[in-house]
Amino acid sequence: MTENDPNSEIVLSVTDAALADVLELRTGETDPESLALWVEINGSSGGAYTYDMYFREANDTAPDDWTRVQGELTIIVPTDSVSKMVGSVLDRNRDLLTGGMSIRNPNLPPAPPQASPAMTGPPPDLSGDVAQRVMQVLESQVNPSIAAHGGRADLVAVDGDAVYLRLSGGCAGCGMAAVTLSQGIEVAIKESVPEIVNIVDVTDHAAGTNPYFEPAKK
Repeated sequence: MTENDPNSEIVLSVTDAALADVLELRTGETDPESLALWVEINGSSGGAYTYDMYFREANDTAPDDWTRVQGELTIIVPTDSVSKMVGSVLDRNRDLLTGGMSIRNPNLPPAPPQASPAMTGPPPDLSGDVAQRVMQVLESQVNPSIAAHGGRADLVAVDGDAVYLRLSGGCAGCGMAAVTLSQGIEVAIKESVPEIVNIVDVTDHAAGTNPYFEPAKK
């Protein structure tokens, strides 16, 4: 895939300053005229891609690698990195203290899956009967944590060793609701109120409404 291909976009361009630096570095290599600058993505860090840049024979390209000739330099981006680097620019660092070069890439790596919000907050005052203690856990630990997602958990009933909860706000109908319940709320309640064995979500997620008491999910 070359820049002359009508279906090819400019994947990586090099500023004049960076081009001069790269060509100067290449002069220290054996048979520099045969070498291209290869640039590929090797991972991500801090919400941005990280890269490998190296000199390698220009003739080593595969059919779907992206190739561009800029001045006296051949630039090659391997196939797996092409779609992630469209519109990127290799430039000389403007920070004189760090020097070197950097890549400005308008593309960002996919965000990692959102984890269930951690149940944080001060230890609750676990006085009173089981229902009262469950309510204290919800108000002091659970709700402050899921409030950031617009959610809330309320106690509907306690029946023996089972607690019935209703989720509302951002948690009602949320695809992460089951994860939030099992990995966050359930853990917080069981750790603080050991009498509780089962946590039952009675929210009507499908309807998006929250009547006072819905049948427990099977």
